[in-house]
Amino acid sequence: MCELFAVSSRNPISLTYSLHEFARHGGLSHSNKSGWGVSFQQNADTLLIKEPKPAFDSPWVQFVEENKISSHSILAHVRYATEGKEVYENTHPFKREAYGRAHVFAHNGSLEHYKTALPLISPRFTPMGETDSEHAFCYLLDQLAPLWYDGIPALSRRLEVIAYVAEEVRSLGAFNFLYSDGDALFVHADLRRYDDNGVFGPRREPALHWIERRNLHAAGLDLSSPANADSAALIFASVPLSDDSWHNLPRGSVLAVQGGEIMDRVTLARV
Repeated sequence: MCELFAVSSRNPISLTYSLHEFARHGGLSHSNKSGWGVSFQQNADTLLIKEPKPAFDSPWVQFVEENKISSHSILAHVRYATEGKEVYENTHPFKREAYGRAHVFAHNGSLEHYKTALPLISPRFTPMGETDSEHAFCYLLDQLAPLWYDGIPALSRRLEVIAYVAEEVRSLGAFNFLYSDGDALFVHADLRRYDDNGVFGPRREPALHWIERRNLHAAGLDLSSPANADSAALIFASVPLSDDSWHNLPRGSVLAVQGGEIMDRVTLARV
């Protein structure tokens, strides 16, 4: 099953061991061989690197590690294709420009009847690929668009709309996602399938885990910060990437994260 990974930090950081371990889940230790991608927020834009190939032996992963690309908001995905061919335009994360900012999205799960249930309003946000994930991203941007006409909307208003969309879309199937609008990272936990000895079981919790890092060079998840080695960071992953004590993110949680801190949250009703 696809896996998600994200970091939000107070100061720009670069990935070291954590990216290496996540990449191993892209076709080596886990069966996510259909593609991978990583987004590094750079002010209003983002540096997006992705390819429709396994991550574990990709020279691009080595390039990222060696060049220590830094950002305060990092979002990554390894893909197990359930809908859409293994091509670049179907590879996560997906990126769109809206109101002078890069918006980035990655999804884990499968949705049914999404084209009829989630009609797209504006031709501005049109899928380039064939996935339910990209369609859901375009639908989310459609719903958020009215908020953005007068600059960056209040965080609470954005979270309200995102939680509404999460509630709506999760009725169509598993809808774990990471979404960044360049100002904040939004995280939603639902259900996911786990690979139990080579066999995918039924969807279950937890679908996302998180851990806080104050010392970025702590054992297990090594990050580095050119600005401050003790910069606070929150790390999210579908599967824990170290032997540390990760926290389960309860199903229905929708978080708004900035600068390595959870600023606001909504808990959706269980279904």
